[in-house]
Amino acid sequence: MFAVVKIAGQQFKVQKDQTLYVPRVAGNAGDKVEFAEVLLVDADGTLSVGKDVKATIKAEIVGHVQGDKVIAFKMKRRKGFRKKHGHRTHYTKIKISDIA
Repeated sequence: MFAVVKIAGQQFKVQKDQTLYVPRVAGNAGDKVEFAEVLLVDADGTLSVGKDVKATIKAEIVGHVQGDKVIAFKMKRRKGFRKKHGHRTHYTKIKISDIA
């Protein structure tokens, strides 16, 4: 059994007991969260898509982490202009506990 769920504008294919990194979700480690925007559910060959889906995804927050550093460097030749900017994206590690 698997489902496709929309979390913070991105689509993820999830299964029970799977851990994945999603964009930052409000809450502390150990909190339970639910995702109601389920786009597709496949239950043993029975496919539900669109408005026929009446499922929710229950998950537990494992922790908050940061992604790798991304560096943006801008330069204009012969002008002396150099600009270096970097950032690290915030992610939340969640574990899918149930697809109901």
